[in-house]
Amino acid sequence: MRKWFVAALVVISSGISSFAAITPDVIVFNATVRTMDPKQPHAQAIAIYGNKIVSVGDNPTILRMAGANTRKIDAQKKLVLPGFNDSHVHFMDGGFSLSNVDLRDAKTPEEFAKRIGDFARKQPKGRWIVEGGWDHEKWPGTPLPTKEMIDAVTPDHPVFVNRTDGHMALANSLAMKLAGISSEMKDPPGGSIVRDAKGEPTGVFKDAAMDPIWKVIPAKSFEEKVEAARAGSQYAASLGVTSVQDMSAGTDLSVYQYLLERGELKTRIYAVRSILSWETLQRTGVRAPFGNDMLRIGGLKGFADGSLGSTTALFFEPYNDEPTTRGLLGDQMQPEGIMLKRTLGADKVGLQVMIHAIGDEANKQVLDIFKQAAELNGERKRRFRIEHAQHLRPSEIVRFGSQKVVPSMQPYHAIDDGRWCDRRIGAERSKGTYPFRSLLDSGAILAFGTDWTVAPLDPMISVYAAVTRRTLDGKHPDGWVPEEKITVEEAVRCYTVNSAYAEFAENVKGTIAPGKLADIVILDKNIFEIDPVEIENAKVVLTLLDGKVVYEK
Repeated sequence: MRKWFVAALVVISSGISSFAAITPDVIVFNATVRTMDPKQPHAQAIAIYGNKIVSVGDNPTILRMAGANTRKIDAQKKLVLPGFNDSHVHFMDGGFSLSNVDLRDAKTPEEFAKRIGDFARKQPKGRWIVEGGWDHEKWPGTPLPTKEMIDAVTPDHPVFVNRTDGHMALANSLAMKLAGISSEMKDPPGGSIVRDAKGEPTGVFKDAAMDPIWKVIPAKSFEEKVEAARAGSQYAASLGVTSVQDMSAGTDLSVYQYLLERGELKTRIYAVRSILSWETLQRTGVRAPFGNDMLRIGGLKGFADGSLGSTTALFFEPYNDEPTTRGLLGDQMQPEGIMLKRTLGADKVGLQVMIHAIGDEANKQVLDIFKQAAELNGERKRRFRIEHAQHLRPSEIVRFGSQKVVPSMQPYHAIDDGRWCDRRIGAERSKGTYPFRSLLDSGAILAFGTDWTVAPLDPMISVYAAVTRRTLDGKHPDGWVPEEKITVEEAVRCYTVNSAYAEFAENVKGTIAPGKLADIVILDKNIFEIDPVEIENAKVVLTLLDGKVVYEK
C-alpha cells in the first residue's frame, strides 16, 4: 500500500507517465497497443500494479520494471485495447437468454414454432417460456406470428416470447387465459393489441399492451438471478466486455452485490433504474454516479416511444408500409408534460436521465425536454442521454452537439434494421438512420453498445457494423447509408472512451494510461489493419479486469 501511495504522489506532482518506483504485479509485453489516449496513442507494453495501470511504453523500458514475482504476459504482437464498455445492455435478461429458447435466426414461422415446441418438451409442465428474440422480418412475406402457430405444441406451457427488439411479444392461448385477456380488452395508452378480422386478439401485444401478461409471469428467484448474472458476466468477459451499463437493473442490485462480495463479478456495472422510481432514489440522497469502480447507481431510464420493427416508434409522418399509424407515444410520456416534470426533478437532485427514443418525432420531443430542463435547472455536470437515437432529421442531429446530449447507439441495429427499413419509412427518411458520422461531426460524444439481448453482445460485430454498414442480408456490400460510416479508430473510441464518458467514468477507465483501471483485452486480429469486412471475425484471446485474467481462450 505504501509503494502505491508514494508512486501516486510522484505521478500527481510531476505529471510523468509512469509509476517507475513500483514493481509491477503484471506486465503485458510484445504487444501492439492502441491506448485510445491521444497523449500516447501507441505502445508495446503495459505495467500493472494492483488493479491500476502504472506505466505504458516500449518493451525494454517496461520489462526492466519486472521483479521476481511479476507475471509476464507475452501478447505475441497481437492487438491490445482498453476493455470494451457496452453503454446499453439488459444484463439480467442477457444472462437468462443464455439458457432460454433461441428464436433469433428462425427463418420461417414453421421453424419458429418447432423450436418453441422442442424447447417446451424439455421443460416441466407449467413453466413459462419467455424471451426468444424472434424476427418476423426474416420470414417470407414477413407475417406476424399468431397464437395458433404455437398452441398445439405448448398445451402445458404458457408462452410469452418477445420480438428481438423487446417491444412486441407473442402469447399463446394459455398465457392469455392466465392474464385474463379477452376480445373486449381495449388498447392501453402507449400500447396496441394486434387483432384479426373478427376483432379477436391474435396473440401479439405491443409495448404497454404487454404489461398484463408480464404481471402474471412468476418472478425469478434470487438464486435463479444469481445464476443468470454469473453466466452473463462470464460471457461478457469472453467477449472483452469489461463494463456494462445495465438499462433495466431494477431491483437486481442485490444480485450484483452478492457476486461482487464473493469475487465472482467479472463485469463493472452501472445499474440504471426506471425514471418512474426517481423519487425513491431522490429520498436516499444519492447523486450520479454513486458506488465504487465495480458497481454504481444514479442513472434513470425513461421511454418516449417503441421500436421500428414493431411500428411503434413515433414519427412525424406515417409508416410507408402501415400508413394508418405514425407509431405510439410511450405511456411514460402521458399525460403531456409528465416526462418533463420527472426529468426536471431527477436532474435537479443530480441524477442522470437517459430516455429511449427511436422515431424522429420522439427524438425531437426528448431533445426539447432536455433543453427545457437544462434551462430551468441551470448549468451542472448532467450528461443527458438519448438511448438509440435511431431516426433523426438534420435539424435534430446538430442539437446533440450543441446541447451536449450523449447519443447512446447500437451499430448492430443499423445492419439489422437496414434490411427492411427503406420499405417501412422510405429511402429519404432512412438517410437519418443511425447517423454516426453526422453525430460525431456535430460535436456529440457518441457512445456505443449493443442492447443485448436485442442484439449480440460481441463488440467486434458492432465495430464491423459501424465501419462497414453492410446489412445482414448481404444486399448492401458498400454499406447502407454509406455516408454515415466511421473509422475503426472512431468506432473503438465510441466503445471505450466515449462509453466511459457516458457514465461519468472517463477519469478511471476507457484508455490504457497510467492511473487508469487495468481493464485490457487482447484480440487475435489487428482490426486496424485487416480488411474491415473481416472485423466481425476477430476474437478475444485474453481479458484482464482489475489486472486479473478473467478470460483466456
